Amino acid sequence: MLTILEELDRRREQARAGGGEKRVAAQHAKGKLTARERIELLLDEGSFEEFDMFVEHRCADFGMQEQKIPGDGVVTGWGTINGKIVYVFSKDFTVFGGSLSGAHAAKIVKVQRWP
Repeated sequence: MLTILEELDRRREQARAGGGEKRVAAQHAKGKLTARERIELLLDEGSFEEFDMFVEHRCADFGMQEQKIPGDGVVTGWGTINGKIVYVFSKDFTVFGGSLSGAHAAKIVKVQRWP
């Protein structure tokens, strides 16, 4: 059981890393925040619950099957602002420049239609 939980923690860290340290640093160098940093600033502290953290695109064109990043360029979920429940999505430019795939779009639609 411990190895399963360790693997889950590893996968969560990988998803939270977005496009990786170099791309995050490039965003910061431009004075921009990452998708997760923007959500953290917007919502009440500790209230964010993420949906679909491990979703990946399904594209097989242009060698994309070798370039899968968990979350597929958008962070989605819910949290609170001043105690009121809100549903949010934040596009992650560090992953494929924030481009839209079918899986990426489905995550946005899911949060828009929730509940």
